[in-house]
Amino acid sequence: MTNKFYQQFRLGVLGGGQLGRMLIQSGIDLNIEFNVLDPDANAPCSQISHFTCGKLTDFDTVMAFGEKCDLITIEIENVNIDALKELVKKGKKVFPQPEVIELIQDKRVQKQFYKEHGIPTAEFILTENRSDVLKYASAFVPSAHKLGKGGYDGQGVQIIRSTDDLHKAFDAPGVLEKLIDFEKEIAVIVSRNERGEVRVFPSVEMVFHPEANLVEYLLSPAQIDDALENRAAEIATSIIEKLKMVGILAVEMFLTKDHKLLVNEIAPRPHNSGHHTIEANATSQYQQHLRAILGLAPGNTEAILPAAMVNLLGEEGHTGVANYSGLEEVLAITGTHVHLYGKKMTKPFRKMGHVTIVDRDVDSLKKKIDFVKKTLKVTT
Repeated sequence: MTNKFYQQFRLGVLGGGQLGRMLIQSGIDLNIEFNVLDPDANAPCSQISHFTCGKLTDFDTVMAFGEKCDLITIEIENVNIDALKELVKKGKKVFPQPEVIELIQDKRVQKQFYKEHGIPTAEFILTENRSDVLKYASAFVPSAHKLGKGGYDGQGVQIIRSTDDLHKAFDAPGVLEKLIDFEKEIAVIVSRNERGEVRVFPSVEMVFHPEANLVEYLLSPAQIDDALENRAAEIATSIIEKLKMVGILAVEMFLTKDHKLLVNEIAPRPHNSGHHTIEANATSQYQQHLRAILGLAPGNTEAILPAAMVNLLGEEGHTGVANYSGLEEVLAITGTHVHLYGKKMTKPFRKMGHVTIVDRDVDSLKKKIDFVKKTLKVTT
């Protein structure tokens, strides 16, 4: 595989968003030629790759795209699985494997996978419609109702805190799970290559935006004890090994008040909870994903410095051409690294970029988080 880096080896990426953009930035160091497919002609990857504009869910479009590539990967799960399976039959390598992506596409199947394999997760019931939710209301309120398919970036989840909220339930197949009274949310990123070599990144602590249900910022490493850190790594390793998955897997978990870890969701690709690794770890999640899918030796995942990652979200009340105010002030702060995603248009809560902050002192790091949140705004 290594020799092909200096020939015309073509890596296809389904999805042209910011994750693909950062994957390309990392892959440039290995002379990798990237082909990208995305339905948005102005996607973040459109100017830095061999770009094709087309639907990720259309069988013929994905087939035609994949046949021109030597290996195909994803940066979003909403892709045509049948086409990927057919490409594998034709001898193309697809990582993560189509069966893994298919499992992740449906939260109902995902939760059943946890149950069948003894992976700790919140108690849940599969529901077919809103009437089903009403049937289980007495036992499962407060709860979270999640669409089986189609939810993404905070969409497709309704919090039902009391019977007064039952009208919010989706009238479609979903998962009703008990709302967890958690102490904090953490995420662990783990990688595995075809040889079965697994590496785990230190856990991170995630803080969510109260309205958008998106990560507002994260701290690395998570403020948990060694026993919990080891347990989180064990759970993440168990999942990727049971899936026999090749690539990067992000595992989001709840830390309950009685110090148990419960898996919330998983994502078989580079993830928002791993952006900080570009500056803060010996190997970034993007480098590690490429190493895994290309059959290379996994990189060292240790943290170099304590770090934070602040998501830059479009401000409420602003839709149009993006304007970044406070950028100069943030760049003047020691240890800050600004990543803008090349999105011309902003809208409320759209992910427009992120800021990584590294600092040896955790208290100083937290002060810088507050400064970035107050100072750098995406408006119109």
